[in-house]
Amino acid sequence: MALVTFISDFGEGDYYVPAVKAKMLSINPQLNIVDISHQINTYDIAHAGFILRSVFRDFPKGTVHLVAINGTSNMTDGFIGIKLEEHIFIGPNNGVLSLLADYDPGIIVQFADIHLKDSTFPAKDVLAPIAAKVASGAAIHDFGGPLMQMKKMMSRQFKATKKQIVGHVVRVDNYGNLITNITKEVFEKLNPGKFTIEFSREVLTRINKTYDNVEAGDCFAFFNSLELLEIGINHGNGSELLGLRLDTPIYINFETAE
Repeated sequence: MALVTFISDFGEGDYYVPAVKAKMLSINPQLNIVDISHQINTYDIAHAGFILRSVFRDFPKGTVHLVAINGTSNMTDGFIGIKLEEHIFIGPNNGVLSLLADYDPGIIVQFADIHLKDSTFPAKDVLAPIAAKVASGAAIHDFGGPLMQMKKMMSRQFKATKKQIVGHVVRVDNYGNLITNITKEVFEKLNPGKFTIEFSREVLTRINKTYDNVEAGDCFAFFNSLELLEIGINHGNGSELLGLRLDTPIYINFETAE
Protein backbone atom coordinates (compact mmCIF):
# COMPACT_ATOMS: atom_id res chain seq x y z
CA MET A 1 0.00 0.00 0.00
CA ALA A 2 1.33 3.43 -0.98
CA LEU A 3 2.04 5.33 2.25
CA VAL A 4 2.30 9.11 2.64
CA THR A 5 2.81 10.91 5.92
CA PHE A 6 1.77 14.53 6.26
CA ILE A 7 3.14 17.16 8.64
CA SER A 8 2.24 20.86 8.61
CA ASP A 9 1.69 23.99 10.66
CA PHE A 10 -1.88 24.35 9.31
CA GLY A 11 -3.73 23.50 12.53
CA GLU A 12 -7.02 21.61 12.47
CA GLY A 13 -9.57 24.43 12.21
CA ASP A 14 -9.31 25.34 8.52
CA TYR A 15 -9.75 23.65 5.16
CA TYR A 16 -6.02 23.37 4.44
CA VAL A 17 -5.36 19.83 5.70
CA PRO A 18 -8.34 18.14 3.99
CA ALA A 19 -7.67 20.10 0.79
CA VAL A 20 -4.13 18.71 0.57
CA LYS A 21 -5.36 15.19 1.29
CA ALA A 22 -8.15 15.51 -1.28
CA LYS A 23 -5.61 16.55 -3.91
CA MET A 24 -3.47 13.48 -3.24
CA LEU A 25 -6.47 11.14 -3.19
CA SER A 26 -7.78 12.57 -6.47
CA ILE A 27 -4.53 11.33 -8.04
CA ASN A 28 -4.52 7.94 -6.27
CA PRO A 29 -7.60 7.02 -4.19
CA GLN A 30 -5.70 4.04 -2.79
CA LEU A 31 -3.14 6.15 -0.92
CA ASN A 32 -2.80 5.60 2.80
CA ILE A 33 -2.25 9.07 4.30
CA VAL A 34 -1.00 9.22 7.89
CA ASP A 35 -1.02 12.50 9.82
CA ILE A 36 2.12 13.09 11.85
CA SER A 37 1.04 16.48 13.20
CA HIS A 38 -0.71 19.63 12.06
CA GLN A 39 -0.13 21.36 15.40
CA ILE A 40 3.42 22.45 14.61
CA ASN A 41 3.97 25.96 15.93
CA THR A 42 3.28 28.42 13.13
CA TYR A 43 6.33 28.87 10.86
CA ASP A 44 8.46 26.88 13.36
CA ILE A 45 10.89 24.98 11.16
CA ALA A 46 12.89 23.70 14.15
CA HIS A 47 9.74 22.25 15.76
CA ALA A 48 8.79 20.44 12.56
CA GLY A 49 12.32 19.15 12.06
CA PHE A 50 12.47 17.75 15.59
CA ILE A 51 9.11 15.97 15.32
CA LEU A 52 9.81 14.47 11.91
CA ARG A 53 13.34 13.41 12.82
CA SER A 54 11.96 11.70 15.93
CA VAL A 55 9.42 9.51 14.10
CA PHE A 56 10.22 9.01 10.41
CA ARG A 57 12.40 5.93 10.97
CA ASP A 58 9.45 4.17 12.63
CA PHE A 59 7.60 4.14 9.31
CA PRO A 60 8.37 1.51 6.65
CA LYS A 61 11.21 2.21 4.27
CA GLY A 62 9.87 3.65 1.06
CA THR A 63 7.40 5.92 2.85
CA VAL A 64 6.87 9.35 1.27
CA HIS A 65 6.76 12.23 3.74
CA LEU A 66 4.96 15.44 2.72
CA VAL A 67 6.35 18.40 4.68
CA ALA A 68 4.33 21.62 4.53
CA ILE A 69 6.05 24.15 6.79
CA ASN A 70 6.48 27.82 5.94
CA GLY A 71 6.44 27.05 2.22
CA THR A 72 5.37 30.54 1.11
CA SER A 73 8.09 32.42 2.99
CA ASN A 74 10.92 34.27 1.26
CA MET A 75 13.16 31.86 3.20
CA THR A 76 12.08 29.14 0.77
CA ASP A 77 14.27 28.55 -2.28
CA GLY A 78 11.92 26.46 -4.37
CA PHE A 79 10.73 22.94 -3.58
CA ILE A 80 12.77 19.77 -3.37
CA GLY A 81 12.65 16.03 -2.87
CA ILE A 82 15.29 14.13 -0.95
CA LYS A 83 16.04 10.47 -0.29
CA LEU A 84 17.33 9.74 3.19
CA GLU A 85 17.68 6.24 4.68
CA GLU A 86 15.30 4.82 2.03
CA HIS A 87 12.64 7.41 2.89
CA ILE A 88 11.45 10.10 0.47
CA PHE A 89 10.73 13.65 1.67
CA ILE A 90 8.85 16.23 -0.39
CA GLY A 91 8.92 19.81 0.88
CA PRO A 92 10.15 23.39 0.70
CA ASN A 93 13.86 24.16 0.42
CA ASN A 94 13.89 26.29 3.57
CA GLY A 95 16.11 24.24 5.87
CA VAL A 96 13.50 21.98 7.44
CA LEU A 97 14.71 18.85 5.61
CA SER A 98 18.30 19.50 6.68
CA LEU A 99 17.26 18.90 10.31
CA LEU A 100 16.36 15.25 9.75
CA ALA A 101 19.91 13.89 10.10
CA ASP A 102 23.43 14.99 10.91
CA TYR A 103 24.60 14.23 7.38
CA ASP A 104 23.49 15.09 3.85
CA PRO A 105 20.90 12.91 2.09
CA GLY A 106 22.05 10.64 -0.71
CA ILE A 107 19.77 12.27 -3.29
CA ILE A 108 18.53 15.87 -3.56
CA VAL A 109 16.25 16.90 -6.43
CA GLN A 110 15.20 20.46 -7.24
CA PHE A 111 11.71 20.33 -8.72
CA ALA A 112 11.61 21.83 -12.21
CA ASP A 113 9.53 24.83 -13.18
CA ILE A 114 7.24 22.69 -15.31
CA HIS A 115 5.94 21.05 -12.14
CA LEU A 116 5.62 24.32 -10.22
CA LYS A 117 2.97 27.00 -10.39
CA ASP A 118 2.43 30.36 -8.78
CA SER A 119 0.23 29.59 -5.82
CA THR A 120 -0.67 30.86 -2.39
CA PHE A 121 -1.20 27.20 -1.43
CA PRO A 122 1.86 25.29 -2.69
CA ALA A 123 1.26 22.37 -0.32
CA LYS A 124 -1.87 21.56 -2.33
CA ASP A 125 -0.91 22.81 -5.79
CA VAL A 126 2.77 21.75 -5.93
CA LEU A 127 3.76 19.30 -3.20
CA ALA A 128 0.62 17.15 -2.96
CA PRO A 129 0.62 16.05 -6.64
CA ILE A 130 4.31 15.18 -6.54
CA ALA A 131 3.99 13.28 -3.24
CA ALA A 132 1.00 11.31 -4.54
CA LYS A 133 2.74 10.38 -7.79
CA VAL A 134 5.99 9.38 -6.04
CA ALA A 135 4.05 7.25 -3.54
CA SER A 136 2.33 5.64 -6.54
CA GLY A 137 5.62 4.60 -8.12
CA ALA A 138 7.18 7.62 -9.81
CA ALA A 139 10.77 8.63 -8.97
CA ILE A 140 11.62 12.04 -7.58
CA HIS A 141 14.03 12.41 -10.50
CA ASP A 142 10.96 12.50 -12.77
CA PHE A 143 10.14 15.95 -11.40
CA GLY A 144 13.47 17.75 -11.61
CA GLY A 145 17.23 17.58 -11.63
CA PRO A 146 19.96 17.03 -9.05
CA LEU A 147 20.73 19.75 -6.55
CA MET A 148 24.20 19.81 -5.03
CA GLN A 149 23.23 21.45 -1.74
CA MET A 150 19.92 22.17 -0.06
CA LYS A 151 19.40 25.08 2.30
CA LYS A 152 20.62 24.18 5.77
CA MET A 153 19.70 25.06 9.31
CA MET A 154 21.99 24.28 12.22
CA SER A 155 20.44 22.47 15.16
CA ARG A 156 21.68 23.31 18.64
CA GLN A 157 24.66 21.07 19.58
CA PHE A 158 25.73 20.03 23.06
CA LYS A 159 29.31 20.44 24.28
CA ALA A 160 31.09 17.67 26.13
CA THR A 161 34.36 17.27 28.02
CA LYS A 162 35.53 14.71 30.58
CA LYS A 163 34.25 17.01 33.30
CA GLN A 164 31.00 18.35 31.91
CA ILE A 165 28.25 18.13 29.33
CA VAL A 166 26.43 21.34 28.49
CA GLY A 167 23.20 20.81 26.59
CA HIS A 168 20.01 22.72 25.97
CA VAL A 169 16.26 22.20 26.03
CA VAL A 170 15.18 21.51 22.44
CA ARG A 171 11.48 20.77 23.03
CA VAL A 172 8.88 21.42 25.70
CA ASP A 173 6.22 18.74 25.29
CA ASN A 174 2.48 18.94 25.94
CA TYR A 175 3.00 17.93 29.59
CA GLY A 176 5.61 20.60 30.24
CA ASN A 177 8.45 18.06 30.25
CA LEU A 178 11.79 19.30 28.90
CA ILE A 179 13.53 17.28 26.19
CA THR A 180 17.20 18.11 25.82
CA ASN A 181 19.81 17.41 23.15
CA ILE A 182 22.03 15.41 25.56
CA THR A 183 22.30 11.85 24.28
CA LYS A 184 22.44 8.67 26.32
CA GLU A 185 25.39 7.43 24.28
CA VAL A 186 27.62 10.39 25.16
CA PHE A 187 26.52 10.42 28.80
CA GLU A 188 27.37 6.73 29.25
CA LYS A 189 30.77 7.16 27.60
CA LEU A 190 31.74 10.02 29.91
CA ASN A 191 30.01 9.07 33.16
CA PRO A 192 32.61 8.02 35.77
CA GLY A 193 29.90 6.98 38.22
CA LYS A 194 29.18 10.20 40.09
CA PHE A 195 27.54 13.20 38.52
CA THR A 196 25.11 16.06 39.09
CA ILE A 197 22.48 17.38 36.72
CA GLU A 198 21.93 21.09 37.22
CA PHE A 199 19.14 23.26 35.83
CA SER A 200 17.26 26.24 37.21
CA ARG A 201 17.85 25.96 40.97
CA GLU A 202 17.66 22.16 40.99
CA VAL A 203 20.43 19.60 41.38
CA LEU A 204 19.79 15.91 40.64
CA THR A 205 22.22 13.08 41.35
CA ARG A 206 20.56 10.14 39.62
CA ILE A 207 19.03 9.08 36.35
CA ASN A 208 15.57 7.60 36.71
CA LYS A 209 13.99 4.90 34.56
CA THR A 210 10.47 6.33 34.34
CA TYR A 211 8.40 9.30 35.47
CA ASP A 212 7.06 7.39 38.47
CA ASN A 213 10.47 6.65 40.00
CA VAL A 214 9.95 9.88 41.94
CA GLU A 215 7.08 11.09 44.09
CA ALA A 216 4.40 13.32 42.62
CA GLY A 217 5.72 16.88 42.61
CA ASP A 218 9.39 15.85 42.53
CA CYS A 219 11.86 16.35 39.68
CA PHE A 220 12.90 13.46 37.46
CA ALA A 221 15.55 12.94 34.80
CA PHE A 222 15.73 9.97 32.45
CA PHE A 223 16.68 9.04 28.91
CA ASN A 224 13.50 8.80 26.85
CA SER A 225 12.63 6.61 23.88
CA LEU A 226 14.73 8.89 21.65
CA GLU A 227 17.67 8.32 24.03
CA LEU A 228 17.67 12.01 24.86
CA LEU A 229 17.81 13.34 28.41
CA GLU A 230 14.35 14.42 29.54
CA ILE A 231 13.63 16.29 32.75
CA GLY A 232 10.45 17.45 34.42
CA ILE A 233 8.18 17.13 37.42
CA ASN A 234 6.08 14.03 38.03
CA HIS A 235 2.40 15.02 37.72
CA GLY A 236 3.39 18.64 37.20
CA ASN A 237 4.33 21.06 34.45
CA GLY A 238 8.11 21.21 34.69
CA SER A 239 8.44 24.11 32.28
CA GLU A 240 6.16 26.35 34.33
CA LEU A 241 7.21 25.20 37.80
CA LEU A 242 10.96 25.21 37.09
CA GLY A 243 10.98 28.26 34.82
CA LEU A 244 12.62 26.31 31.99
CA ARG A 245 12.05 27.18 28.35
CA LEU A 246 13.29 26.29 24.90
CA ASP A 247 17.09 26.70 24.71
CA THR A 248 17.57 26.78 28.51
CA PRO A 249 21.03 25.32 29.32
CA ILE A 250 21.29 22.01 31.20
CA TYR A 251 24.55 21.00 32.89
CA ILE A 252 25.83 17.54 33.75
CA ASN A 253 28.95 17.78 35.94
CA PHE A 254 31.10 14.69 36.43
CA GLU A 255 33.07 13.98 39.60
CA THR A 256 36.38 12.76 38.26
CA ALA A 257 39.32 11.51 40.25
CA GLU A 258 42.20 13.97 40.36
